[in-house]
Amino acid sequence: MPTNPASTPDSPARDALRPVRRRFSDREKLRILESADACSRPGEIGLLLRREGIYTSHLANGRRWRMRAHPDRVPAGTAPTESQLRHENARLEREVARLRLKLEHAEKLHLLQRRMADMMEEIDRDATSPGDGRRA
Repeated sequence: MPTNPASTPDSPARDALRPVRRRFSDREKLRILESADACSRPGEIGLLLRREGIYTSHLANGRRWRMRAHPDRVPAGTAPTESQLRHENARLEREVARLRLKLEHAEKLHLLQRRMADMMEEIDRDATSPGDGRRA
């Protein structure tokens, strides 16, 4: 019995049946994202998604890509999400803790330098005092 060429795993006929993944150029991605950002009425984004043949996850991934690759093209009026606010708050809290520790170290170093300067003045005064036979 002859074998079906499409049933063998490495046959060219099987590759021809496999769908080809679409690739969007940067220009296409930016065009679609700008169209999505311009949508203001309910249902407009759904129409855009159907017209372009993409999913909402493509928009989310595209927006993340745009923030990294083209930060100048990110629309100004978008409010940060709750997750973004939490991450930013955690980052700022870490930075405050780091700066507090740095300030504490700087204050200790300043105190140490002050003590050292006082000790040096005292040594200098003792060395130039008239009781040891030296002249000032």
